[in-house]
Amino acid sequence: MPDRLARLRELSEKTDLNDRTLAEHLRNSGAERSHVAPYAGLCTLLKADLRQPGEPLDIALVGVPFDLGVTNRPGARFGPQQVRELSAMAAGPKHHATGIIPAAISRFADCGDVPIASTYDLERATEEIETYFQALADQGLVPLSVGGDHSISYPILKAVGRDAPVGLVHIDAHADTGGPFNGSRFHHGGPFRNAALSGVLDPERTVQIGIRGRAEPHWDFSYDSGMRVIHIEEFQALGCDAVLHEVRSIVGDGPTYVSFDVDSIDPAFTPGTGTPEVGGFTPREVQTLLRGLRGLNLVGGDVVEVSPPFDRSGNTALVAATMLWEILCLLAEAHSLRQRG
Repeated sequence: MPDRLARLRELSEKTDLNDRTLAEHLRNSGAERSHVAPYAGLCTLLKADLRQPGEPLDIALVGVPFDLGVTNRPGARFGPQQVRELSAMAAGPKHHATGIIPAAISRFADCGDVPIASTYDLERATEEIETYFQALADQGLVPLSVGGDHSISYPILKAVGRDAPVGLVHIDAHADTGGPFNGSRFHHGGPFRNAALSGVLDPERTVQIGIRGRAEPHWDFSYDSGMRVIHIEEFQALGCDAVLHEVRSIVGDGPTYVSFDVDSIDPAFTPGTGTPEVGGFTPREVQTLLRGLRGLNLVGGDVVEVSPPFDRSGNTALVAATMLWEILCLLAEAHSLRQRG
């Protein structure tokens, strides 16, 4: 007993940082490890440094506070703000399951929000979002965005896919390939139809996962254009491993974008969204899906449709921040592999 107690006391003198890989990264980067209270300091996306896009970066974390494209409940313009507030509870520095340390293999920062002047003009605002992301593309930056409603994916994809159409892994309750609605085609139910018709998204390299609900009659374009639609029922029947196998066979090794809508998850977990659909994923299922995308040639991503007014608890934003962290790890690793390859 005395020997065991002595051993325990000896162990108690060790640092609590027992992860050699992380310790080596912190030592090499010159960073000092100290406890930072999650409720203190400046709120940024995933607690990243706040920098301008012109500074040396690989991945730009960007807020897009915009919800002029909603067809149901508004409020997603406040999404980036609340996701920033909850980010300290979701970010690394090291992914506990995959072992990825994003800061060790990439340079990323919170670049603030897209400045949108046309707050009453949906079409012009969409152009302003595109202009911002075209500037990021000019600098060779990989965009990881927080919306905002899902209409923001269209102008982002116009920048990401401007040189060649990209593939898409789309996790959502809705396929978002609807036509013009109430006089506009720029609503949040049509970004991927718009992107395909603009030649920046390859529909035959597009997989939409988790689709369900009463909006099904709006998604003919997905089927007609060759997109692979996996309804939530089929996902449950096939299982995650089989779905991931199909995803890989469809998107291949070409450049691929990831878009995650919080309404893909059941509203029991994410009530703060504009178009909730009962019968969705659990957060763990989406984490498993995202982690299964490792090794793909991922060139950008977004997390959308967080509407804080419908979830004052912040739980929806916490789920969104967690998935943002998952996607950041994927993008950092993919970027690192491209640099080496």
